[in-house]
Amino acid sequence: MKTYLFVVHKPPYSGARVQEMLDIILTTAAFDQPVSLLLLDDAVFQLKKGQQPTSSGMKDTAAIFKTLEIVEVNDIYIETESLQERGLSPGNLCLPVHELSRKEVARLMKQYDIVFSA
Repeated sequence: MKTYLFVVHKPPYSGARVQEMLDIILTTAAFDQPVSLLLLDDAVFQLKKGQQPTSSGMKDTAAIFKTLEIVEVNDIYIETESLQERGLSPGNLCLPVHELSRKEVARLMKQYDIVFSA
């Protein structure tokens, strides 16, 4: 069985690319494939608590990220430096995450058979 790592760099509400990536993640996980997620750069805002996109007519992607637990995507990684550079901490996020340093990202990616990036 192949292992999948999905890497997201984009901030919330930056276009359809993140939504498409979420659809792929949910589909892959629905077929009992081992799926993990890594959020880098402005993608850390994807999980920020208290987003209110409906006031601007956007979809609430944070709510969609919460469905990852239902399909057993339990390994959500977030780069510590990306959080710190944006003034966030794990307590500001709507899901539990595994923090890793920038130096550990390449090592994490090597552990997976297939890596998708958006």
